[in-house]
Amino acid sequence: MDKIERRKVLMNNVERRIEVAKSQAVRKRNYRRARDRALTRLSKDYPNVYRIYLEEEMRADEKMGKKWLDIDGNTNLTTSRAR
Repeated sequence: MDKIERRKVLMNNVERRIEVAKSQAVRKRNYRRARDRALTRLSKDYPNVYRIYLEEEMRADEKMGKKWLDIDGNTNLTTSRAR
């Protein structure tokens, strides 16, 4: 196999990998949209249970140091450190 043939093979591999990545991105986007729609429906059908679960998740995330932002971009997490 000469240099030109190797380049063609490599380009075909790169093009194939790009197409696979695009396909995966589309599938992931579609899954997230469907999941978000289902979550919206559940939160409307069971608002009290949804709030309870959401508060539990927020507390668990904040214990691990993850920030939750409110609609104004503020967070409940404090950044003070004891030395």
